Amino acid sequence: MLPYGRQSISQEDVEAVTAVLGTDWLTTGPAVTRFEDDLAAVCGNPAVAVTSGTAALHVAYAAAGVGPGQDVVVAPLTFVATASAAALLGARVIFADVSEDTGNLDPDAAKTALTPNTTVVSGVDYAGHPIDAEPLRALAHEAGALLLEDAAHSVGGTWHGRPVGDLADLTTLSFFPTKNFTTAEGGAVVSPAEELVAGARSFRNHGLVRDKAAQRFPDEGPWHQEVHAFGLNYRLPDLLAALGSSQLTRLAAFKDRRTEIHARYDAALAGVAEVRTPSTRDGADPAWHLYPLRVLDGRRRELFEFLRERGVGVQVNYVPAYWHPVFADLGYRRGMCPNAETYYAQQISLPLFPDLTDSDVDRVAGLVREFFGHSV
Repeated sequence: MLPYGRQSISQEDVEAVTAVLGTDWLTTGPAVTRFEDDLAAVCGNPAVAVTSGTAALHVAYAAAGVGPGQDVVVAPLTFVATASAAALLGARVIFADVSEDTGNLDPDAAKTALTPNTTVVSGVDYAGHPIDAEPLRALAHEAGALLLEDAAHSVGGTWHGRPVGDLADLTTLSFFPTKNFTTAEGGAVVSPAEELVAGARSFRNHGLVRDKAAQRFPDEGPWHQEVHAFGLNYRLPDLLAALGSSQLTRLAAFKDRRTEIHARYDAALAGVAEVRTPSTRDGADPAWHLYPLRVLDGRRRELFEFLRERGVGVQVNYVPAYWHPVFADLGYRRGMCPNAETYYAQQISLPLFPDLTDSDVDRVAGLVREFFGHSV
């Protein structure tokens, strides 16, 4: 089965991880610091490495002070964690619809969703296309809220020349194997704000305070540490951080190959009236994570099954977050965000990863053309 996404591991990656096994630091050591510095160089702001993209969202919301009595505006065309991480902290999630072309949070819908209790506005770089950062940042700040960019799909991309990681108050990343580079499991929080970075570092390490100048009982002893606010263990091990630093040396090459594959699909499917290829707005240089083809004639499921039967591991990304029973049980109802629901009903992700060959791309595109009765 040809997967829709797959990691690309080199001998250099293997050697980087193996080298850590010969040191005294399997976790909380120098490889983590190096990886965070490498990420900061790509993203343009300090980075805090954590154990997953979901952990990054939880840490970022916590650093922003999200809690009971507060509202978080979220785009629904996303993996459920973008919303659930805020809900777990006690916030009320308010879903705002997406733009019809990109599937990203629509600024007008987000503005309508704001309340006096809004703390964070969370946009998602769907498929790798950056959010419409300027109006989203402006409306969030005018409401006294922060802008969070869920960039699980888009590290390495830019928006009007600014890198992903320098577009929002908080940016969260994911390094799952199918993402643009991997640490196996892992993620990060990126921010230009010193207090948000400090909050993220504290929350990912149980909230421990080791600086005597900040402790309430500094004379307890040289072993002493305190917890002033609850946190969790979201520390990324050195083993995985070393893999991440090695992978980052090839991020530009990964991005270029993903762009080539994306363009090859575009060209092969341009004349198929039954589908719509992904949109790219002026000023966007996406780091494509997905190739989200849209099936316009209501036959998405048939195409999905047709391709799976022929060994093509297509996927659908994503069921609108509020369709999940956990949100339905809280009173959220279908029909709230019609653009997101239409996008979901049409969407199918074709295989996209750096080691995908041109012949693989041509075979997948040829099968799509065959399904709709077009010549290959």
